[in-house]
Order: sequence, then structure tokens, then C-alpha cells
Amino acid sequence: MDPPSRFEDPRAATNGDNSHVSKKLKLSFINESQIREEFAHHQPGIARINNGSFGSCPASIIAAQKSWQLRFLRQPDDFFFNHLQRQITHSRTIIKDLINADHVDEVSIVDNATTAAAIVLQNVGWAFAEGRFQKGDAVVMLHCAFQAVKKSIEAYVTRAGGSVIVVHLPFPVNSDEEIVAEFRKGLARGRANGKKVRLAIIDHITSMPSVVIPARELVKICREEGVESVFVDAAHAIGSVHVDVKEIGADFYVSNLHKWFFCPPSVAFLYCRKSPASPDLHHPVVSHEYGNGLAIESSWIGTRDYSSQLVIPEVLEFINRFEGGLEGIRKRNHDKVVEMAQMLAKAWVTNLGTPPEMCPSMAMVGLPSKLEVLCDDDALNLRSHLRDHFGVEVPIHCQVPRDGEIGAMDGDGCVTGYARISHQVYNTLDDYIRLRDAITQLVQDGVTCKILRRK
Repeated sequence: MDPPSRFEDPRAATNGDNSHVSKKLKLSFINESQIREEFAHHQPGIARINNGSFGSCPASIIAAQKSWQLRFLRQPDDFFFNHLQRQITHSRTIIKDLINADHVDEVSIVDNATTAAAIVLQNVGWAFAEGRFQKGDAVVMLHCAFQAVKKSIEAYVTRAGGSVIVVHLPFPVNSDEEIVAEFRKGLARGRANGKKVRLAIIDHITSMPSVVIPARELVKICREEGVESVFVDAAHAIGSVHVDVKEIGADFYVSNLHKWFFCPPSVAFLYCRKSPASPDLHHPVVSHEYGNGLAIESSWIGTRDYSSQLVIPEVLEFINRFEGGLEGIRKRNHDKVVEMAQMLAKAWVTNLGTPPEMCPSMAMVGLPSKLEVLCDDDALNLRSHLRDHFGVEVPIHCQVPRDGEIGAMDGDGCVTGYARISHQVYNTLDDYIRLRDAITQLVQDGVTCKILRRK
């Protein structure tokens, strides 16, 4: 692997009177050829514009992961007793600095955002079961929360007597203010009849449809309205938007590291703000570290492969091979995904589902209404058809306006289907042209989702 940055040796230049002038040191960043080498393991012939679902791990990080795996397998006892905990702590320290946490004890490494949600919601469920929360007190969440979060609420909260308030966000959406207004209504419903909102779950970036949520502002509103604690589910955040946990101000904040941070699957961090009222959180898998604090509990949940947690230092080295490091990658991905989304919308005579400033490294692009995406099954069938017949991997979202809502329109009718495109460093213009031309061909051939249902 190339070092994170290389410097040209300074050369002395001699002028006419033999005085020496040194040249400035010049950084050497990763080039396009090296980027292609890092992702040469991707299946050829596929326009892979769905980084948001599973991310993508570079070849040098895959090699580093294999090295860690072999170190364990060569001498497991030595690795367990003398290296594992120290290396995990090193990874946690890197994360602490990246997200601006106060202390490494506030950072736990877990498998993914699903595990983090279980940790937080398990604690809420205990509070209801033990009588610390009153039956009917509420958890407030957004309607587009991850399905795993909804299932964790079902498993831990509602069965223990808690109620759930679902905030329906508008889409397409034009401004943060529209989201704030709906969120305030949800909190008001949670406080109705003298009840309390015990937890608010806020996405930093919703998955489908993809929208950057004004998390800091919503957390501030929660504080003003007396919400007991706030959990920001930021599965897509780190590497896609700027993350500063102190600025956001939530009690809990989780982000996957395998989506936009180049780690192998699966690894995430869970930030838990330290305060006198901090709850006693525990990992849902109980092992011999139980009772030693969540970060230590999470660092050993039995014999398993911890290599995805151990490569975080190498991942940061990879990221720093790019000009501007993580923030440079993030900005370039955002700018490029907006550019590609606007190109597609122009070709299809549709619009983006959000303003550019509400796009992370993903964007929602309206599909021609002639495709007739009318339900989730239609969206899945169209996605599969694009993969199988055009070599395009892109998620499709169905958004049929509810009663009283006005949806986006193209020249032929109401836009009910949206492509969620991603941009990561390995993507090229050709990926988006392939999607553009595939959709255009389907429309020209008169293909609709109704026809695809019959296939």
C-alpha cells in the first residue's frame, strides 16, 4: 500500500550568484489509475451507483483485514491477551477525534447501526418494564426510519408498555422548515394527555427516500420540549456529511463505518454522551465483560472476527491519500452526485426529490411517470430489471401522494418513482449514462411496471 502521503525530495536550485533556493514540498495524492486498482475487484460491466446500501472496501483495506485475521489465527491466545483490546482502543481513539467526542469512553464499536439501536431501545424497554417510565409514555420516530429500528421498538418498547409516535415527513421536500414543522407536531402528539416523550429517534440522513435531516435543530427542539433523551440514527453519515457530535448535541449517535468510510462490513460506532444522568447501557450479547461499561462489553462478545474494527487506522491512511482527506472526499461526492442527478432529471424531464443542499452523497431523481411505479413491488421489480437487463445497480423508491398531498409532476403525469443514486470515489460518468439510457429505452419501448409484473 502506498503511504498516506508522499513528498518530493526538496532540490536545491542554484542561481547566478550560487545562492540556494529550496522548492516547496509537494503532496502526492492518489491518482485515477490507483483508484481503479483499489476497486478492481468490483464485478465488471455493472454500473454500481448504490454505495449507500453496502459501501465498498478498497483492495488495500481488504489486504489489511486479511493480515489482521491471520495474526489472530496464527496465535489466538497471544493476540487475545496482548493485542486485541489495545488495537480496538486505538480504533476508538481515532473515531473520537473524527467525531469530536470529549473522551474515548464515549465511543463504543459495534457491528452496525442495527446493534446500536438495539442497545439504546433495550434500555428504554427496561425503563418501562421496571416502572421508571409510565405506561403510554412515548417514543417519537420518523416514518422513514430504518426497518430494523422499527422492529427494535416493537421488540423492546411497545411490548413493555410504551407508545410510538410516527412523524410523517413530506417528500419531495423543499426545505428544513417543512421537516421541523412536522417534527414539532409529532412531539405535541407525544405529550398529549399528560404523557412524556422519553426518547426521540432522529435520522441524520434518511435512507429511502434519502434526505439530509436538520438533526442539530431537531435535537435543540427536543431539549426545549423536555424530551428525556435523543438518539440520532446516522447510519449513512460519517464520510457523507460532516459529523460533530458535540455540535449536534444528541445523547446517542450511531454511524456505520462500512457505508461511506471504506471499512469492510460490518462495523459502526455508537457515541454515548457522558453526563451525570447517563443511562447504564449494555450490549445485547452478554459475555464475560458484562458490567465493565458498554465500550468494553462491545469489544468482546465472544470468539468472532474483529478485523473490521481493527483496520480503522489503515482506513484513515487510505482516506488521507485523497486531497482534503475525509472532508475532501465528502465534498467531491456531494458535488458530483448533485451534478449527475441534475443531468438525469434533465434527460428524463423530471426533478430532484430535494434541493441540492439536502442531498448527502446520494440524491433522489424522479423517474418518468410513464414507467408507472405505483407500489413497493413495482420499485423492486424495476430495480431487478435494471440489474438483470442493463447492468445497473440502483435502488428505486415509490412515493405515491397521500390524500390531500400534491406530488411532483412531469410532462405526462405524477412522478411516483425515484432512483436513489450514490456517488463514491470509484464512480465514473459512464455509470450514470448507463442508467440514463436504460430508463430512456424503457420509456421509448413502452415498458411499464405493470408489464414487468407479468414477467
